[in-house]
Amino acid sequence: MKSSAELVQATACENVERLRRGEITPHDLLDALEARIGEVDGQVNALPTLCFDRARAHADRMMKRPVSERGLLAGMPVPIKDLTDVAGVKTTQGSPIFKDTIATKSNIVVEHLEENGAIIYAKSNTPEFGAGAQTFNEVFGPTLNPWNLSRSASGSSGGAAAALASGTAWLAHGTDVGGSLRNPASFCGVVGMRPSIGRVAHSQAVKIDRTLSADGPMARNVEDLALMLDAMSGEHIGDPLSLPILPTSFLAATRSGAKPKRIAYSADLGISPVDPEVAEITRKAAQRFAEAGVIVEEAHPDFKESVECAHVLRAYDYVLTKGKLLKQHRDLLKPEVIWNIEQGLKLTLADIERAEAQRVTLTNRALAFFETYDLLLCPTTIVAPFPVEQRYLAECNGVKFDNYVGWLAIVSAVTIACCSGLSIPCGFTKEGLPVGLQIVAAPRGEARALTAGKLLENILGLGAITPIDPRKG
Repeated sequence: MKSSAELVQATACENVERLRRGEITPHDLLDALEARIGEVDGQVNALPTLCFDRARAHADRMMKRPVSERGLLAGMPVPIKDLTDVAGVKTTQGSPIFKDTIATKSNIVVEHLEENGAIIYAKSNTPEFGAGAQTFNEVFGPTLNPWNLSRSASGSSGGAAAALASGTAWLAHGTDVGGSLRNPASFCGVVGMRPSIGRVAHSQAVKIDRTLSADGPMARNVEDLALMLDAMSGEHIGDPLSLPILPTSFLAATRSGAKPKRIAYSADLGISPVDPEVAEITRKAAQRFAEAGVIVEEAHPDFKESVECAHVLRAYDYVLTKGKLLKQHRDLLKPEVIWNIEQGLKLTLADIERAEAQRVTLTNRALAFFETYDLLLCPTTIVAPFPVEQRYLAECNGVKFDNYVGWLAIVSAVTIACCSGLSIPCGFTKEGLPVGLQIVAAPRGEARALTAGKLLENILGLGAITPIDPRKG
C-alpha cells in the first residue's frame, strides 16, 4: 500500500481508482488526511471544523458493501464549505450568530455527494455568510494562502482552495455568487468551477428561483474537478431547477481530446481595471492555445450594464436571505454585510425590474457572442493575492472602488450572464504567486470549458503544482 505522504500527493482520480481496485480503503485516505491536517492546517486554517468520527462511521458502513456499490467516488473524502449543512456537524456560516449551530439535516448537495461515494470529514472556512471574497471571520479567524502565508486565499471558498493547495483535500465543495469558487482557485493555484444554473442540485431556501448562487467543485487539476462535478451533478426533486445527468460524463468529455476552434481573450471584459502583470500573464497563457491550432482573438461581449445589474441583484438577494438578521443581530454582523442589506432595503420595484431586464439582455448578448466564439478567456481575478490583513481590494491599477465588491466585476459578469466559468492556474507573478485564467462557456457549456482547460493545462504544464507545504511570507 502507498504511504500516507504518497496518497496525499496523488490525484483524486488516482486514489479513486485505487479505491475501486481495493488497493486502499477510505480509512487509509482519512488517516492520511488527519495526519496531513495535523502537519499543516495550523499554519493555514483551511479546515477549522473536523468530523473524523462521523467520517469513519460512514466509511465503516460503506466497507460493508461491494466496491461496485460504493458510488462514483468510492469512498473519497471531501470537505464541505461552512455555509452548507452537514447533518450532525457544526455550520457556523462564519458568523458569531451561528457559531454553535449543529445541523440536523444535510443539504441536498451533501446528500447527493454521499450517495455518490463521498465521505465528509471537515467543513472549510468561509467569510461571514460568504461575503467579500476574502476568507476571514470572527468565529475561526482568517485562512492564509499556502503559497505565501502573509497573503489572502481569497474567498468565499477560501478554506476549500487552501486545503487543496496544502494537501488536506483532494476534492472540495464550494459555492459561488461573484466568483467565490473561481477567485480562491486563482489565488491558491488550484482549479474551481461555477457550473450552470441547475447543474448541481441544492436545498431551497427563501426563493425557488434564486440563481445568483451556485454550488460547484474545486480540485487540484482539471480531470479531478471533472470527476467531482460528475459526483455533484444530477436532478433532485427538492430542487425544481436541477438538470438531469448528461449522457457523457464530464470526466469522459475532459479526456476526449476535443478542442475549441475559435476563442476570444479579453484582459478586462470592458468593465474592470486589471493589474498589468496579471493581464500579461493571462494574455500569454491564452495565446498558447494557438499551439494546438486554435484561433485566438481579442474580443468580449458587451457587459457594460453588468456592474449595475450585479449590484442591484446582489443587494436584493441579501435582503431576502439576511434581512431578518439585520433586525435581530445587527451588532453581530460585519460592516460589509450590513451595507449590502441596507443597499437592498433602498431598492424600489423599478430598480429590480430594470436589473432583471438587464440580466436578460446581458445573457442574450453572451449567447450571441458564443455563436462566433467557442469560449471567452480573461483573468479570473484582477490582482495577485494581496496581504491577508486587507478586508478587500480597494484599488487596482489606479482605479479606486466605491464598495467592497467592486473588484469582482470580471467574475460577477459571468454569473449575471448565466454562463459557466472555470478557473485554472496559468502562471506565476515575479513574487511566485499563482495567477488564474478564467475560461467562460455558454450556459450548460461546462464540458466545453473543461476540455479546453485540460488542453491548456497540458500545454502550460501546470497540472501538478499542488499540493505544497505552506510557505512563509
